[in-house]
Amino acid sequence: MSLGVRAWGKHMVFDLRITGLAAALALTASHTANGDITEALSSAAKDGTAKFGVRYRVEAVDQDGIAEDALASTAKTRFTWTSGSVNNFTVGLETDYVLAIGDDQYNSTDNGRTAFPVVADPEGFDVNQAFLKYNASGVTATFGRQRILHQGQRFVGGVGWRQNEQTYDAFRLQFKPVEALSVDYSFVFNVNRIFGPDGGAQPAEWDSESHFFLAKYAINKQHSLTGFAYLLDFSNGNGIPNSTSTYGLDYAGVFGAFKLDASYASQSDYGDSPLDYSADYYAVSASYNVKPVNFTVGYEVLGSDDGVAAFRTPLATLHKFQGWADKFLGTPAAGIEDLYVGVAGAVGKLKLAATFHDYTSNEGSDDLGSEINIVATLPLHKTTSLQLKFADYSADNHATDTTKIWATLNFAI
Repeated sequence: MSLGVRAWGKHMVFDLRITGLAAALALTASHTANGDITEALSSAAKDGTAKFGVRYRVEAVDQDGIAEDALASTAKTRFTWTSGSVNNFTVGLETDYVLAIGDDQYNSTDNGRTAFPVVADPEGFDVNQAFLKYNASGVTATFGRQRILHQGQRFVGGVGWRQNEQTYDAFRLQFKPVEALSVDYSFVFNVNRIFGPDGGAQPAEWDSESHFFLAKYAINKQHSLTGFAYLLDFSNGNGIPNSTSTYGLDYAGVFGAFKLDASYASQSDYGDSPLDYSADYYAVSASYNVKPVNFTVGYEVLGSDDGVAAFRTPLATLHKFQGWADKFLGTPAAGIEDLYVGVAGAVGKLKLAATFHDYTSNEGSDDLGSEINIVATLPLHKTTSLQLKFADYSADNHATDTTKIWATLNFAI
């Protein structure tokens, strides 16, 4: 239904989806044993759960080539409500409101402050999730606006680091045909990006006719294989060249204190993409835990097709990969090879981690730069935590020197 009315505008389309969720719940309630709709809806509301959270953050950015330094002071309030179950159906609703506190000394992508570096946290109210879910006999079906996080979010994620999260208008089906095998399929008809709710320099939404497929097989408790296919087809804005088909395989294994992860994927243009290319992805990481310290070393390659176009992951939580300075949110045409080492541990309740990245191009092996990332997280109370985070990117043949510092206070009840 949503595809047929897309021309009416995104707000009309979403209003129809919300109306559909309400109608579906009412229909579900009408089939209760005693046929009492009022009683069913009352039970759904009474047995529901509600959560409230606030995330306040100060982000400072010093970026060569931009005259002004950015200082963003923003807060996100989030309200989440999930109904009780009625005949195995539940309804979920989540709203976010992002507010800038103080002067806008940063480019939010929609506030017009282009003399400052980008801090992609535009203000506004957004419906983050609104879905109808069925869950019974090992089958979960979800329709509406929802959070979809696959594996480590390398290909499909929520970009939860930013104040406005990425969610998906989709139909999702999850089930286990046999005990060791779990299957996850989604048809996505809209991507609600971090640049919402209104968009600016970047579109707030990508119109989509995309398919996500994931099948995970647990060989045993220590080893698993996951096959995936992502057929992404976008029809507006900068999503169009990100229309891609990607097929791949992940392996995860545990050998006592040693963990190994390896991935391979092949990608080519798809759907409405104007590009003509194919590129490969592969990654391997190993970690060793000597309590209370964990050591990691990894190598990740997003390949290039002769420097014309490179492997893309437009729906990933990109902040997790190629460094927190976010200098590689779009893969350079020559591709990228990221060699990194990290160490993490704890001193009492204080969690500490540091990672060093060295970047080169996949095509031509040019030095692109290096980066150091450091983070410290301290729980202050069962409802409150404080995090300090630092990223310093030293440019070579890509972008410019950039330093970022974050202080984040999280509160949730």
